[in-house]
Amino acid sequence: MPFPISNNSIQSKGRLLSLSSPVVMGILNATPDSFYTKGRDNNVAGMLRTAEKMLNDGATILDIGGASTKPGQALMDSSEERNRVIPVMEALSREFPDAWLSVDTYNAKVAQEAVTAGAHIVNDVSSGRFDPTMIATVAALGVPYIAMHMQGTPADMQINPAYENVTLEVISYLQNVCQQCAAAGIKDVIIDPGFGFGKTVAHNFELLTSLSDFSILGRPLLAGLSRKSMICKPLKVNPDEALNGTTALNMVALQQGARILRVHDVKEAREVITLWQYLNKNVLT
Repeated sequence: MPFPISNNSIQSKGRLLSLSSPVVMGILNATPDSFYTKGRDNNVAGMLRTAEKMLNDGATILDIGGASTKPGQALMDSSEERNRVIPVMEALSREFPDAWLSVDTYNAKVAQEAVTAGAHIVNDVSSGRFDPTMIATVAALGVPYIAMHMQGTPADMQINPAYENVTLEVISYLQNVCQQCAAAGIKDVIIDPGFGFGKTVAHNFELLTSLSDFSILGRPLLAGLSRKSMICKPLKVNPDEALNGTTALNMVALQQGARILRVHDVKEAREVITLWQYLNKNVLT
């Protein structure tokens, strides 16, 4: 049976997005230094072409980011990030008015400008830790918020990450963030356990096999597994060669209750969802 969720839609700018069936979020990196950049042209024209392909391949949401958060990366100044993100957001909003757009940022100023430029969702890897004004800013904007768990910062998160119980600690962290969001007035929160952000391979797989436990938070669940080290290290491949592993783990995430797959490869993720629907006899006819 499909995994039950208690919060199966989000609202933004007068629009409703149903998550009763899983959707795909395509990753658009407006940065030259992300961990996976193969085939990506990060100027505006190139990103429009990539966005069009992603939408044609079945993406529901496009997630635009201008600051790399790969291991060892320092935090970026908001002005440089803004210069990367806002022109792309404006162009995407103009060219694809029916698409749902998300801004991947930990800076409240960038979030505010991006929503003004057309973004419907704010995706914050720090859950407000890097910018203490973020949660209040998102509440004032009235848009959904993706809250992710990260131990430490990108600069140090992969230096001996440690937990007594990774699943319980990540759930507790996200529960606290959800409470902060509710107190601030954010109505729609999506939770992301943060695969690869301050976790060993073992931590990541423990989280993946325990994803169903996150249903206790009553929020839609996002899984961002695409081409990450938890795939590359066991298979001894680089990110360019990690599509097959990504596809395999995306199916596991769906079986554990994920409602958004955040991916570089939209067509393959959409196919996984279609097969998951057949497995669960949840096909629209």
